[in-house]
Amino acid sequence: MMDDRSKDSYLQRKLRFLPLPLQQALIGSGDLSRFPKGALLLKEGQYVSAVPLVLEGRLKVYAETADKRLLLYYIQPEESCVMSFSAVLEDRPSSIIAEVEEEAVVLLLPSHQLQGWLRRFPMLNQLFFRQYQRRYTELLHNIEQLLFHRLDDRLLAYLKERQHITGQSPLVLTHRKIAEDLGSAREVISRTLKKLEAEGAVVMTDSGIKIC
Repeated sequence: MMDDRSKDSYLQRKLRFLPLPLQQALIGSGDLSRFPKGALLLKEGQYVSAVPLVLEGRLKVYAETADKRLLLYYIQPEESCVMSFSAVLEDRPSSIIAEVEEEAVVLLLPSHQLQGWLRRFPMLNQLFFRQYQRRYTELLHNIEQLLFHRLDDRLLAYLKERQHITGQSPLVLTHRKIAEDLGSAREVISRTLKKLEAEGAVVMTDSGIKIC
């Protein structure tokens, strides 16, 4: 990907949010990799050999049941995957799928070193603890949406979150992709988008979906 000197310089810049001793440990043992959109970093039932720390781009994490999937959360730069982290600590297979949604540069942290790093670097514990709290809040929100909100409300909330995360306006999304993320059917999403458009909540354009 780049020579050792360039790699170290890049990682020092990207890991500035961490204490220097922890930076040095991660730079010395982590595997810096670039992944294209659509690549699967982790599959359900697979043991986790490395926990991803995202430096650029974006991953999405979802659960899959039968022919449906449910979006759980996104992983942005300076974030990692708490579900992968938990699977490593408990020595169990992954229960989720992690997919690259936007071309990503990721530092892969070898699983066999995590326990030692957690003992040596309290900041690493804090990093994952904060993300546990954030993901737990997001999961509660998702459950509330599923149980108590109509699909049109869930869809509008999803579109607003996508706009916030990506900065896109209008949003470039296929109806099939939205259906996959919300665990619905493409035809149902198409009808619901038409309903939202009729209510003035969104506008469907040739460029994408614009939130009003």
